[in-house]
Amino acid sequence: MKEITVNSNPGEALLKKMGVANWPTWQKEVSTFPWEFVTTETSFILEGECVMTPADGGPSTTFKAGDLVVFPLGYKGTWEVKKALKKSYRHSGGKFVKCFFNRLTILSNFAKSIMK
Repeated sequence: MKEITVNSNPGEALLKKMGVANWPTWQKEVSTFPWEFVTTETSFILEGECVMTPADGGPSTTFKAGDLVVFPLGYKGTWEVKKALKKSYRHSGGKFVKCFFNRLTILSNFAKSIMK
């Protein structure tokens, strides 16, 4: 199984280039639950701390506020939200409908930001 990658110091220039400020956000309380990624998801962790444990028994990955995390298409594992999570995210590859609506939200957020 492909591994999750974590960039613990992405830098403002990279985040701006990626358009993170326009990505939608998602929040989750402290909890544990299984998940399968049907797209490649890139997330910037705004708040919280989590541990992801792959279903195949491989090593766990920990990430926290300030980390840029890439969850590969097809990754199956268990979320353990240790501190309430808030993340910005972008989908690519994989399930078309999920990616399409994610891109629409990003475009809408971008349009709102330039209209201010």
